[in-house]
Amino acid sequence: MARVPYLHRDEAGDQSQPLYDRLEAERSTPTPNIYLALAHAPDQLDRFLSYANALRSCNLSPLLRELIVLTVGHATGCDYEVAHHQSYALAAGLTVEQVKAVPHFETADVFDDFEKAVMRLAREFSEGSDVRQETWDAVAAHLTTQQLVQLTLLLAWYVSGSLMMRLLALDLEEGYSVS
Repeated sequence: MARVPYLHRDEAGDQSQPLYDRLEAERSTPTPNIYLALAHAPDQLDRFLSYANALRSCNLSPLLRELIVLTVGHATGCDYEVAHHQSYALAAGLTVEQVKAVPHFETADVFDDFEKAVMRLAREFSEGSDVRQETWDAVAAHLTTQQLVQLTLLLAWYVSGSLMMRLLALDLEEGYSVS
């Protein structure tokens, strides 16, 4: 059970209605629980959405981005993040087999060396350990400096998001599960 109540549109004041309009325009409907929980802080949620959109427009491929998000979700034990991003991962080009292999990517033969290096970096960072130089170098060999900074911002965003989701103990909406 979530630690804060979900604030639905009909319970929010008139001043929050533009935020719900934005949520419905930019995100799926019905509105996911993460946004209903964060709606109690409307100014921060509005900026949260803007930053999330900015990160999605980075120069990393959607496939790579979703590999990062799924790896972070598994490494931090955030089922909410994993469940919500499995469909995005499939839409980005991952196969069902790859999505299921993320938790044990090191021994899976469905990822190339670069994908495994990115996932290793995401796991090391997510687990709070120092990212080993050899891990960084394996990723850096394939990305520009701009992409490395964007990857860093993306990783930090999803790690903090997964911790926030766990702290709030968000409930999975009907129809979502971790495969």
